[in-house]
Amino acid sequence: MTSTAWSLEDHHDGGATRAPQLRLVHDAVPVDVEAAADAVRALLRALGQDIGSEHLADTPRRVAAAYAELLTSGPFTLTTFPNDDRYDELVLVREVPFRSLCEHHLLPFHGVAHVGYLPAERIVGLSKLARVVEHFSRGLQVQERLTQQIADCLQSNLHARGVAVVLEAEHMCMSLRGIRAAGTRTVTSALRGLHREHAATRAEFFALAGIRH
Repeated sequence: MTSTAWSLEDHHDGGATRAPQLRLVHDAVPVDVEAAADAVRALLRALGQDIGSEHLADTPRRVAAAYAELLTSGPFTLTTFPNDDRYDELVLVREVPFRSLCEHHLLPFHGVAHVGYLPAERIVGLSKLARVVEHFSRGLQVQERLTQQIADCLQSNLHARGVAVVLEAEHMCMSLRGIRAAGTRTVTSALRGLHREHAATRAEFFALAGIRH
């Protein structure tokens, strides 16, 4: 499991200084792709596969590269703006696609995220809500933790009056093995501030997100 570090950056525009922006960076050890490819080669051999086959010749490199992509999240800036118009209603981005890796089986889980917040002093660029989801999805995860990380990041850095996050995902560790319940979706939620405290505010989010509860 990796953690995320935050750092504030001051942005200057000529003589003016804009509000500091938040830069999100995963605190993780870089993937050793060469060592990972060797490990995949050893795994294939242990699984009784013919690693001398032309069809498997480049598989270790491909698998290592795929895991490196799924486990690595680049830094990005969580751009925010003054809420000059004092907008105080729900901001909601629905059905943000995401994919991650189950830390128990190293199999993917994927689905959609619904992310909403009630602005206070600042609002966030809408695309950044999707970037926060993508940022925490990279790495070995469990859906419960992922849901909380997204909500906590937005709550602590926007100081929003409320934050609500719901993830709906299909887990390949359930679909491909074990019970083999293909198509089954797991739903998790994380509610902060008014979305946790007020039933009407919570109900509005679920209704606009199209979630039955």
